[in-house]
Amino acid sequence: MADLRGLLAELGYGDARTLVQSGNIVLTADVPPDRLARELEGEIAGRLGVQTSVVVRTHEELAAVVALDPLRDVADQHKLYQVSFLSAEPDRMTMQGVAAVDVAPERFVHAGREIYAWHPAGIQRSRLASLLTDKHLGVTATARNWNTVVKLLELADELEA
Repeated sequence: MADLRGLLAELGYGDARTLVQSGNIVLTADVPPDRLARELEGEIAGRLGVQTSVVVRTHEELAAVVALDPLRDVADQHKLYQVSFLSAEPDRMTMQGVAAVDVAPERFVHAGREIYAWHPAGIQRSRLASLLTDKHLGVTATARNWNTVVKLLELADELEA
């Protein structure tokens, strides 16, 4: 993460903050999110030698994700409650296929470019989690637990202040 922070500083994102070791970054940028994602993917690959997809949300989009919180009434353990941030909205047929699979007691809510998922028995052997992958959805998906999502919004709020 130190290398990533250094790269971001070199690119002019001196206010960039990272959270945990999974590539969570909060920064201020004056470019559209899709352009920022492409720029960061290229720079990370070229300078750090790591091929990775980058999914970007604006402060407003992240705040809307937290405000929606559609599983708040059932997701009582935040480490088992995840939001998958998607590079694009999956097609309707794909999501209908996910919805057709019996994953009870797990639950999910699809909302645009996010999927909220509750894994009460854990994520390791979750049938639902296996359906919410890049390969299955046809779009890049990166999941974060609810605690991380809320902390990212707090960091973004600090940058906005």
